[in-house]
Amino acid sequence: MKGLQQIKSEINQLANNSNKTELEVVDALHKYYFNKAVTAEIKHYKKKTKKVAQITKDLKISHRRFYKILEDKKVEFTKYNKSKDDIEE
Repeated sequence: MKGLQQIKSEINQLANNSNKTELEVVDALHKYYFNKAVTAEIKHYKKKTKKVAQITKDLKISHRRFYKILEDKKVEFTKYNKSKDDIEE
């Protein structure tokens, strides 16, 4: 429990120094580390060493969210159009 108390005291110290609440500090840290993990996974995706299913399982996000992140970061990916017209023909 010593580690948790140290983390809590550092979060309180950051909150006092930055004029933010503890929840805002934790949210900012979550966003930072999530973006860091996503960037690492995108490198694997570009090298084709990991598939989308494996990446989304590791990041615990949906496929749609991952493709939206790829679109926002302007990474090329293949879009599959599953419309009824293509299936019938």
